[in-house]
Amino acid sequence: MPLPPTADVLVVGGGPVGGLTACALAQAGLDVVLVEAADPAELARPGTDGRSIAVAASARQAFDGAGIWPLMAAEAQPIEDIRVTDGASPLFLHYDHRALGDQPFGWIVENTTIRRAVHQRLASLPTARVLAPMRVEAVEYGATGAVATLSDGRTLRAGLVVGADGRPSRIRRSAGIDVTRLEYGQSGIVTTIAHQQPHRGIAHERFLPSGPFAILPMTGNRSSIVWTERLHLAPAIVAQDDAGFLAEVRDRFGDFLGPLSLTGPRFYYPLTLQVAKSMIGRRLALVGDAAHGMHPVAGQGMNMGVRDAAALAELVVDARRLGLDVGASAVLERYQRWRRFDNMLMLVMTDALVRLFSNDVAPLKLARDLGLGLVETMPDVKRVLMRHAMGVVGDLPRLMRGAPL
Repeated sequence: MPLPPTADVLVVGGGPVGGLTACALAQAGLDVVLVEAADPAELARPGTDGRSIAVAASARQAFDGAGIWPLMAAEAQPIEDIRVTDGASPLFLHYDHRALGDQPFGWIVENTTIRRAVHQRLASLPTARVLAPMRVEAVEYGATGAVATLSDGRTLRAGLVVGADGRPSRIRRSAGIDVTRLEYGQSGIVTTIAHQQPHRGIAHERFLPSGPFAILPMTGNRSSIVWTERLHLAPAIVAQDDAGFLAEVRDRFGDFLGPLSLTGPRFYYPLTLQVAKSMIGRRLALVGDAAHGMHPVAGQGMNMGVRDAAALAELVVDARRLGLDVGASAVLERYQRWRRFDNMLMLVMTDALVRLFSNDVAPLKLARDLGLGLVETMPDVKRVLMRHAMGVVGDLPRLMRGAPL
C-alpha cells in the first residue's frame, strides 16, 4: 500500500493500545498511519505470546466502540466472580458480579487474539494505513507538524505522533522524555493450563510469600496463570521439563479443578514499575506502557492504556471537528491533565499491594487476613471495590461509557 506524504496522526506501535488508538481515530475519519516494528501476522500467531489480558467492562466498551470487540468476542471468557485469598488463611474476599447487575467484571482474552482483531479492524478502515514490519528511525518535531523518517528511507509528515511502542519506547527516548523506574526483584511467569473441572468464570488471586498467583478463566476448561516469583528463581522454574514445571504449578494451584495439563508455552519477564516523567512532548502523546508500566497484581495495566487511548482519541477527534490543530499544545496538555492523576493513582495502589502482600511477615499477614475478612462483611465497601475492578469509576472517556466519538 503506497504511503501518503501526510497524515493527521502517526501511531508508533501496533499492540492492543496503539491499535485501539488508530482504529478509534480512523473510524472517526482521520487519516492515520500505524507503524509496527514486527510482522502483525507473526504477533497474532498462537504460541508466540503466553499472556492473556483481563479486559475490564469499561475497556470492552472502548474496543466495541472502535469496532474491534466483535472480532474477538467469541474467544473472550467472562469473569463472573473474583476470589482473593492470602496463602492458606481461611479468610477471603469474594466479588460476585450479580451484586452490581448482570454484566461481568471483565473478560479474559489471549493477547494474540486481541492483536489479530485489532489488525483485522484496521484493514477494514479506509483512512487507516499499516506499515509493518517497519520502524520509525527519527522524528523531527516542528511548529506545524512532525516529520518521521522510516526504516525504508521514506518520510511522513503528521500533525501528531502517538508513542505506543511499549516500555522500551524508542519514540519516548528519542523525544528526551526520562522515566522513573523501580525494580521489584520479581519475575512474572505466564502460561496456560487445562483442567478437568469447569472454572465457572471465577478468577482467583492468591497472595503467596513470593507474590501474587493469579488463576484467570479462559474459554473452555482452561486457565491463564500469572505467577509472581522471585527474580533469581524464575529462570530455573521455567527451564524445567513439562512434568517438573507442572508439579510446581500444581503445588500453588491446588486440585480444586481436578487434574492439570499444560496447553501453552511458558514465558517469564522481570516485573518493574515505570512511569514517564511526562506523557506529552511537542506534537507527541504517549499511551499505554510507553507512558506507564505497573505490576500485574491488579490486572489493570492494559486497561489503563485503553483509558489513555480513548481519552486521547476523544480530544483529537473533538479538535478536528472544531477545525483545530490535532497536535496543538492545548490538546496535548488537556490529555495529560486528564490521564496523569488516574495513572499515578493506579501505580501507587498496585505498588502498595505488592509491598503489603509479597511477604510472610507475621504481623502484616495477620493484618492482611483480618482486612480481607472485614471487607467481606461490608457490602457497600465491596461494591466500590467491584466497580473499580470493572473500570467504571472516574472520569471515563466517551468510548468507555458506550458513547460514540
